[in-house]
Amino acid sequence: MAGSRLPRQLFLQGVAAVFMFAFASLYMQIPGLYGPEGILPARRTLRPQGKGRWPQLWETPTLLWETPLLGLDTAQGLELLSLLGTLLALGALLLHQLRHLLVYLLLWAAYLSAYQVGQVFLYFQWDSLLLETGFLALLVAPLRLPPRHKQAQGRLAGVLPHEDLPFWLVRWLLFRLMFASGVVKLTSRCPAWWGLTALTYHFETQCLPTPASWFAHHLPVWLHKLGVVATFLIEIAVPPLFFAPVRRLRLAAFYSQVLLQVLIIVTGNYNFFNLLTLVLTTALLDDAHLAAEPGNSRRKKTPTSWPKALLALLALLLELAVYGLLAYGVVHCFGLEVDWEQHTVHSKTTFTFHQFSQWLKMVTLPTMWLGAASLAWELLTALWRWTQVRGWLQKFCAAVQLSIFGTATVALFLISLVPYSYMEPSTHGRLWTGAHRLFGTVEHLQLAHSYGLFRRMTGLGGRPEVVLEGSYDGHHWTEIEFMYKPGNVSRAPPIVAPHQPRLDWQMWFAALGPHTHSPWFTSLVLRLLQGKEPVIRLIQNHTPRYPFHKQPPTYVRAQRYKYRFSKPGEQGQWWRRQWVEEFFPSVSLGDPTLDTLLGQFGLQDKSPPRARSSSSTLAQALRWMRKQLSPLEAPALLWGLLGTVGAIRVMQALLGPQSSPRAKGEKHRLAPPEDSVATSKQTSPAPDVSRGSQTPRRKK
Repeated sequence: MAGSRLPRQLFLQGVAAVFMFAFASLYMQIPGLYGPEGILPARRTLRPQGKGRWPQLWETPTLLWETPLLGLDTAQGLELLSLLGTLLALGALLLHQLRHLLVYLLLWAAYLSAYQVGQVFLYFQWDSLLLETGFLALLVAPLRLPPRHKQAQGRLAGVLPHEDLPFWLVRWLLFRLMFASGVVKLTSRCPAWWGLTALTYHFETQCLPTPASWFAHHLPVWLHKLGVVATFLIEIAVPPLFFAPVRRLRLAAFYSQVLLQVLIIVTGNYNFFNLLTLVLTTALLDDAHLAAEPGNSRRKKTPTSWPKALLALLALLLELAVYGLLAYGVVHCFGLEVDWEQHTVHSKTTFTFHQFSQWLKMVTLPTMWLGAASLAWELLTALWRWTQVRGWLQKFCAAVQLSIFGTATVALFLISLVPYSYMEPSTHGRLWTGAHRLFGTVEHLQLAHSYGLFRRMTGLGGRPEVVLEGSYDGHHWTEIEFMYKPGNVSRAPPIVAPHQPRLDWQMWFAALGPHTHSPWFTSLVLRLLQGKEPVIRLIQNHTPRYPFHKQPPTYVRAQRYKYRFSKPGEQGQWWRRQWVEEFFPSVSLGDPTLDTLLGQFGLQDKSPPRARSSSSTLAQALRWMRKQLSPLEAPALLWGLLGTVGAIRVMQALLGPQSSPRAKGEKHRLAPPEDSVATSKQTSPAPDVSRGSQTPRRKK
C-alpha cells in the first residue's frame, strides 16, 4: 500500500475545519438553548452529587465542572469553551505547527464537555460521529512536528512505524458508518425503502430542504427509484472495498462515497455531517494519488520483472471481476430492466426481508474478521518497518511508540465491534465478552457509537410541520415564523449548512409525534410567553421581524400542518399546506395546563441562578464578544470564517517563500538517479525510519 502522509495531513485539516464549524455554530445558539433564560438551562445538568472531584469528572467528563473557579456560570463556561474551540480549530486549520496531538485532545475534550450538558439539542448522530472522529484525530496527529524547513524532504525521509495504525481506524469508522447506514434502511422494514420509493418523499420531508430539493423532488419516479438502488449499492456493496488490496478499487470506492455526499449536500442542509463524512473518506487515499506531480506522467516507464507484471495482470482481473459482480448483483437484486421505448429504467426489490436477514446474519461476523485481517496486516507492516529502524536508541523509542499506539488501535477496534454489532442481534450476542466489558468501561467517553442514518422515511402523506402562533386577546392569532424551517409557503428553502439550527431540527422531530414526546417544547412556549430575547433570537435573529418583539404575546398555541412542495407552474409558491390538528393548546402565564406540564417534565425553575460577580474581567469579555457577534446570523458567521481561511491560504500561497534557482539546483543534485531509486525500491520496499521520533513529515 502507498504512503498516507498527505491523506493524514488532509484528514487533520478537515477535522479542524469541522470542529471550527461545530463550535462556532453552537456558540451562536448557547444563550437561547442553555442560558439562564434559555429553553433547557445548562446549570440544571451539573449538580454535585457529593462525590470526590475525580470520580465526579470520570462519571460526567466535562470541563464545565471548573467554571465556578473562573467566576462563570455553566452557560458562560460553555461559551468560553466554544470560543476557544473555534479559535483553536481555526489555528490548526491554518498552521501546521498546531496540528499536534495536544491541540486535538483539547478540541475533543471541549466538545465532549459541551456534549455532556447539551441534552436533547446535542444528541444527534453527527455529534457522536464528531466525538469519535476527534478522538481518532488526536491519535493520528503527530507527537512532535518536524522543522518547517524539512517538510520538503518528506518523501526522502521515512515514516514512524506506528503512524498508519491510528489512521486505519478512520477507514474502519467510515466502513461502519456507511455499511450500517445502508443496512438499517432495510432492517427497519420501511415500505418506502423496500419499495424503492424513498426519494420520492425524502427531498420534501427532510428537516431542512434546499432550493435544489424542490427540483430533485420533481424528477421522474423511475429516476428516484434508480437513486435508491444507487444508494444501496454505495452504502452496502461498496464499503467492503475500503479494505481491497487493489488500489484502484479503493479509489473507486472513494469517488463513489464523495459522489453520494456531494449530492446530499446539494439537496439538503445537514450541517457539518456530510463534510465530516468527506473528511473520513481521506483514509481511502494515498500519497501517490494526492501528490499529482506533473513530472510523474512524463517519466519513462522502466521495464518490470515478470512477477510484477503477473501481479498487475491478476490485480486487473480481480478489479474487473469485482465490477462485474457488483453489476450482476445490482441487476439481479433490484430487477433492473431498460425500457427503450419510454427511455426509462424499471426497478424493483427481488429479495424478501427474511432473505436479507439471513444474508446479514451470514456477513456481519465476516465483515468483523475482514476488519481484523486488515488491521493485522497494518500491524505486521508497522512491525516490519520497526525492524528497519537503525540505532538501538531510535529502535527502542520506536518500539515504545509502536507498543502504545498498537495497543490503543487494537483496543479501539475491539470497542467499536460492540456498537457495530447492534444491527444484527445474534452476532451481538456471540461477541467476545471482553469486548463488551471494555466498551462498558469507556462508553461515557463517547469513543464508539452505532450509526444508522435515515432509518425510516417519515411524512409519507406530507411532511408534518408545527406552526407556533401568538395572540394578545385569544381570538386574533399571528404565526411565529422561524428563520430556517418551512413556514411561509412563499419563502424559498434557505441554504444554512454547515450551520445547524438545533431548535429548528428539534421542531422537525417534535412534529412527528405528540408534544408530550418533546418536553422541551413546553419550555419553549414558556420562554415565548415571558418574551425572553435569547430564545426569540433562535427564531428570528433580527428581532424586528419577530411579530411580538415589542410586547410578549398573552397566549401561545401550536398547530400541526401537512406541507408539500408546490407543483411546477405555481408561481410565487414553494409549498402547499393543509391544517391537520392542534398540536399544543392555547396557554398563558399562570395557566394550570402550562404549570402542570412544566412540573410533569421537571422544567420549573425551583432554584433561581446564583448571581455571579459582573466585575469579572472574563465575564465582561464574554459579554462584549456576544454583543459584537449577536447581530450576525450564524450561517453568515460560518461562511465568513470559511472565507477568511480561503483568503489567508491564498495570501500564504502568494507570499510564501519561493525556492531560488540555486536551491532547485541543490535539490536536483541531492536527488538520486531514477535507476538507483528503482533499484532501492526493489531491494528495500519499506522506508528508512532510522530518525525515530524526529522523522520529518511532508506537508501538503
